[in-house]
Formats: sequence, structure tokens, C-alpha cells
Amino acid sequence: MSTHFFENQDAARRNTKWLVFLFCLAVLAIAAMIYALAVFLTGTQPLDAYGREIEITLQWWQPDLLVTVGLATLAVVAAGSLYKTSQLRGGGAVVAESLGGTLIASDTGDPDERRLLNVVEEMAIASGTPIPPVYLLRDEPGINAFAAGFTPGDAVIGVTRGCVRQMSRDELQGIIAHEFSHILSGDMSLNIRLMGVIHGILMIGIIGYFLLRSSMFAGRGRRGGRDNNAMVMLSAGLGLMLIGFLGTFFGNLIKASVSRQREFLADASAVQFTRNPDGIAGALKKILGFDDGSILQSPNAPESSHLFFSQGLRGGLQMLFATHPPLDERIRRLDPSFEGRRGSEARGGEARARPAAAAAATGFAAAPEGSALDQAGEPTVAHLAYAAALVRGLPPAVTVAVHEAYSARAVIYALLIDRDPGPRKLQLEQLAHFGEAGIDRETRGLLPEIEGLDARARLPLIDMALPALRTLSASQYEMFKTNVAALIAADEKIDVFEWTLQRVLLAHLRPHFERVPPPRVRYSSLARLTPQCSVLLSTLARVGSRSQAELRAAFEQGASQLLGAEPDLPPPDRCGLAALDAALERLAQASPSCVKQLLTACAACIAADRKVTQAEGELLRAIADSLACPMPPLLPGQRLA
Repeated sequence: MSTHFFENQDAARRNTKWLVFLFCLAVLAIAAMIYALAVFLTGTQPLDAYGREIEITLQWWQPDLLVTVGLATLAVVAAGSLYKTSQLRGGGAVVAESLGGTLIASDTGDPDERRLLNVVEEMAIASGTPIPPVYLLRDEPGINAFAAGFTPGDAVIGVTRGCVRQMSRDELQGIIAHEFSHILSGDMSLNIRLMGVIHGILMIGIIGYFLLRSSMFAGRGRRGGRDNNAMVMLSAGLGLMLIGFLGTFFGNLIKASVSRQREFLADASAVQFTRNPDGIAGALKKILGFDDGSILQSPNAPESSHLFFSQGLRGGLQMLFATHPPLDERIRRLDPSFEGRRGSEARGGEARARPAAAAAATGFAAAPEGSALDQAGEPTVAHLAYAAALVRGLPPAVTVAVHEAYSARAVIYALLIDRDPGPRKLQLEQLAHFGEAGIDRETRGLLPEIEGLDARARLPLIDMALPALRTLSASQYEMFKTNVAALIAADEKIDVFEWTLQRVLLAHLRPHFERVPPPRVRYSSLARLTPQCSVLLSTLARVGSRSQAELRAAFEQGASQLLGAEPDLPPPDRCGLAALDAALERLAQASPSCVKQLLTACAACIAADRKVTQAEGELLRAIADSLACPMPPLLPGQRLA
């Protein structure tokens, strides 16, 4: 792919920062308009005790009033925003359900739904993110999709019925790659916050509406004479409604501009991911020639319009408030030979399809370009092909089991069953006595297939089980979590894979079943995290070292990559996997620039002996996952850093 796409990404990021700044200015402008209204109302001619008007000269500079109005405006906008944001705290599922979406069961037998889930599954494994739940908007005939959520851990993918039925696999893959770009780039969090801010501005107009209604009621209640208070309320209500309308108008205008810039970025990222511009271009061409287009019918579509893959609304102000660039422009950036709307209709909206499987296979066959850390958050076609090959290589019995809530638990249990007869017997007895009814037999039945798996398939298998495990009831989850801990403790020690499994599994299940606040950035420097850095690097160094000299060399190699921290190699009793758990809880509060340093240091520590074991690769994935950094799988022959 040419560097043209990367230039678009850089330009979109710069423009987005500027447009967000403009949004803040819009809120300040609203406060200024309300201040002007307040000054006008305080200058309204009141009546004395005899009904005569008292003249008052307008004073535009009133510091006390300015402070009062400014604080009140910010309080109203903030309260409205927080209220709306709190409604969305459930993550993307709340947005999907508000649009009429229903969760697609992970074991669905519908061929269209199964194809969609397979595409999402491959994309998630390739990008190193948890597999998101997928919602189908069954009442929407238009072609559209969206990603919603605060973090990759609570993200969902939503797809309309028209999209599932009308798209080929290549086109569907292009759309889903576009949505994964929004997940990986952090667009989702910004999008939900934009929904909150718009609602906060809308509160100004709502307050004006209630003041207007109250003034009309007060006017009717007075049988004669003039009611000055009612007139003031009427003026205030009309003024606030107008200001609220103007604020919402400009807020939506800026929201649309932010969204349009990010759509170009997501299109470029989708092509980078799939190496198949014809896939996403073909999807856009089909929308262009489709009778229902990409329009959504849901009454809640307007507030979520900036989330969609394509423009979801129609109306007289569509071009002004369009949250997406024109289809023709998006298509031409992907396919410079595109002839425009007429050419698309003449060809029936079909793309010049290039088989994605062939493109993926080509990318997979080529030597991996760049280090694994360079591609964190930016997976390539090679990762997509690698993920697809892993999924295809799973035994059919395992593939079926991992997509069903009951047997998915057996898959996880089977991954933890020890090959040593002693602990193995204790583990199976644990499941027979304290596990779900019949789960020990289900686990025994899957053991031969699980034990025969390539070790590289173990972490993807955990990811594949997550959607089914999220459907457990609260009591089932508690039982499952207890059994996982008991199976790990059966041999009275914990190895790297057991720790990794538990860490990855609970990191993505706990927020769904327990009230776990998301980590907040508290550290912009690693200086105050030196003890945690020491535990992190020493644990990694001990996993791959065979001598004290190798241990110290690996530790020092990693420590050299850290700025502001001077870690010391702690004694064995102060490090290890248990200590690493506590260290990661603190390190997860570091800024993104610090996280980048930490992962670079981890990679340097692992690569000090110029080889990467399976245990080291799995441990690094769990560490990156704990630090909220999506890390694609390590490709054969690829360097870490």
C-alpha cells in the first residue's frame, strides 16, 4: 500500500484535535450567549407597587453575574453530559440495544450470522483484542454497521440486517476492518463522550422549554393585569430554547466534522489491515446503488449517527450535518478509477472483487515487516491470514464447543488439566464434585483434542471462548471462576501459561460481571513506578534465563529502555507471578507513552538471548493486555522490537 494512506492518517489526527478544540469553544460561546440573555433580563423594566414601569439601564459588564452564569452553564452542561454518559456506562451493548440490536448467539446456526461472527473472530485474534459481542439490527434493511464502547474490553460490533444479507465476505471483511480501526484507535471513547456533550448542550434547550411552559401556566393563572414574572420567564424560556438550539446546531456541526475526518482514517486503516481495497470500496459502491442505502429507521439513530460505517440519516440538513464524507469521495480515495454514481449504478454497484483469501495468503507468505511492537494497534494482512489459519486448523469438535456457553467452560478447564497423573486426578475430581453438572465428562471428552493442539492456538482459543462465557449467569460465573482457581492450585504451583490464562480470562470477564472501575492515568513518568518496573523485568528475565548471568543480562537489557526509572534486580522472594499481578495493577495507571516504554523494555528483556519461547510470548501478550495495549500475535520469524 502506498504512503498516501498513512499521510491521510496523520492529517486526520491533526484535524481531529483542532475540531475537538472548536467544540470546547462552542460550549464557551453558549455560556457567553446565556450571559447576554441574563444581562438583558436583569434590564427588563419591572413594575413598582402601583404598576408603573421602573427604568433600568443595561450594564453589560457585571463580573458577579458573569461568574454565576458561567458556572451555572458549565454545571448544566456537565450534569447533562454526565447523566448521558452514565447511561452509557454499560459500554457498547447499551448503544446497540438502544438502536434495536439483539445479541447474536456465538453458536448460531444461521449461515449469514455465522459468516459475520467468523469474520469478527478472525479480526479480533489478528489484532490482539478480545472478541467483541456482535449485535444484529434485524429491523434495519439499510446497509450499515458500527463499533461502540469505552474500551476494547466493552466494545461491541453492530450490523444491520441489510449489511449481513447484501455483502459478500470480502466486503463484510472490509466493513468490519473499518470498525476495528475505530476500536483500536480509541475513536469509540471519543464518540461516546461526544454523545454526552451534545446531550449536555441539549439540556440548555430543555430547561428553556420548561421555563416557557411554566410561564404560560403562570400567565393563565392570573386573571387580570400584567404578570411581569411570567413575562421574564417567557423571555428566559424562549431565549434558552434558542441558545440551546444554536448550541446543538453547532455541536452537531462540529461532531459531524470530527466524524468525517475519522472515517477517512478508518477507511485507510481497513485497507492496511486487509490489503484489499476492493473489499471496502465494493461495500461503499453497493450502498451507493442500494435502494435503502445506509439509512437507519431507529428513532435513536440521530444521537448515534457519528458511530455508523456510512451516513445513517436523511433530511434537508443532511449535507451540513453529515457525519460521513460523500460516498463518491470515499470510494475515489480507495479506487481512483471510480466513475462516479452513474458508473456504479451501471455495474449494479459491484466491486472489482479480488479474493481476500488470496491477498491474505500472499501477505502471510511474505516475510513479516516490522517488529511486533511496531504493529501493536496496527495489525496487518499477515496477522489476519495467521488468525484465519489458526481458526481453520482447530478440530471441529473444539470449534463447536468453544462457541457454546456450557462447553466453552469445558474447553478452558481442559486447557488447565495437568499431564501429570497426580494433579490430573485431583483436577478431575474437583470438577466432578464442585463443577457444573456433567462438566467433568465434557472436559474428559475434549482432552484428547485440546492436548493435541499447537501451543500457538491456546491463547486464541481463550479469546474465542469469551463471547460464550459472557452469557453466563452471575452464579455460573462465580462457579466457573472458583473452578479455574482450583484447577490452577491443584499442583500447588502456578506456571506461566496458567497465570496467563487466568490473567487474560478474568481481565475481560470481570468488568462484565463485577463493578470494576476502568484504570485511570495517574503516572506520566516511570520514576514513581520503579519498584513495579523491577518486578516486571525480573519476572520476565527469570522465565527465559538458564543462569544468573543470563538473568542479569536480560534484566539490564530491559532496564536500559526505561527513562526516569532505575530498577534494581530484586531477590527471588520479591518477584514472580504473584508479585507481577500487584505490579501490573499499578503499571496499568501509567500514561500511554510510559506503557510504550514498558513494552519496549519487556521486548528487549525477552530478546536478550535472541530467542523467544512460547512461554515468553504468552507472558508478553498477557502483560500487554493488562496495560490495555492490543498486541497482534507474534508471527513466525518476526522480531519483538
